[in-house]
Amino acid sequence: MSVFTTLAEAEIRAFLAGFPVGALQSWQGISAGSENSNFFLHCDSGDYVLTLVERGPTGKLSFLVELLQCLHEANLPVPYAIEDRQGRALHSLRGRPVLLQPRLPGHHVEQPSAVHCAEVGRHLARLHEAASGMVQAPGSDRGPDWVLDTSRLMLNSSWRVEAPWLAPVLDALESLRQQDLPASVIHGDLFRDNVLFVGGRLSGLIDFHNAARGWDLLDLAICANDWCLSPGDASQHDVIRLEALLDAYQERRELTVTERRCWPLMLQLAALRFWLSRQLASDAPQEGGEVLIKDPGEFRRLLRQLARDRNQAFRDVL
Repeated sequence: MSVFTTLAEAEIRAFLAGFPVGALQSWQGISAGSENSNFFLHCDSGDYVLTLVERGPTGKLSFLVELLQCLHEANLPVPYAIEDRQGRALHSLRGRPVLLQPRLPGHHVEQPSAVHCAEVGRHLARLHEAASGMVQAPGSDRGPDWVLDTSRLMLNSSWRVEAPWLAPVLDALESLRQQDLPASVIHGDLFRDNVLFVGGRLSGLIDFHNAARGWDLLDLAICANDWCLSPGDASQHDVIRLEALLDAYQERRELTVTERRCWPLMLQLAALRFWLSRQLASDAPQEGGEVLIKDPGEFRRLLRQLARDRNQAFRDVL
């Protein structure tokens, strides 16, 4: 979450007038995150999040509303879109699509334990299961093909200095394009800042704006590359946390033989995806507002370490 488009209080009050949420009591912009403008709202009836969608095809938003309703009906803790008095969930503000959603309880976890990782694994499996029937869901505009094709372009420009080690990595990752892996609707960005906890209980899965049809294993690898890193060395995975994540996920859906074989490469693809997107954001930050640009070097270092050890440490984890 972040704030690219600033709003005046009068604009927010006028917008809320169409919803049965009562009067606005207080509000604030949310500075964490990197893609949309988000605001906490406290109203007579409770707490809400107002999101202005800044990136991605607007035609995808009806899918997002449908997905969140599907997950809400499956009893997953997600911020489903609230309808106005006319039954509409999608609106426009400042020329941008906007959603009003309930604010879920809980806090982000900075240093996750194995208990937290297991909760994430269980809920991710439930998410994939609940959304598996949405076969017409759109693919991601930042899926594996985009990652590999754009990384090739970067290799010939600003990443030229990385070529000696990165070119072989990209060659190896090409094999993933031909794999037939289980797919569903994936979150695509389930980092620590998109999950809420009350104690050791997961209380919220938020920010589904990267959700799309994709490989379940990629979603799992994205989680592993954030939740399961060693506290003392963010270029290494902590085996205990990783086992907790994977074991809890497989309580509901066991990975296939092909997925197990692809796991080391999928961890690399997930690291490359966020190195690339953060690099592009860093090179051309969006103007205006309070914008958080995350360090692309974190995932560069992780990818390079994964490429060096070829994930040998995890032969016995899966």
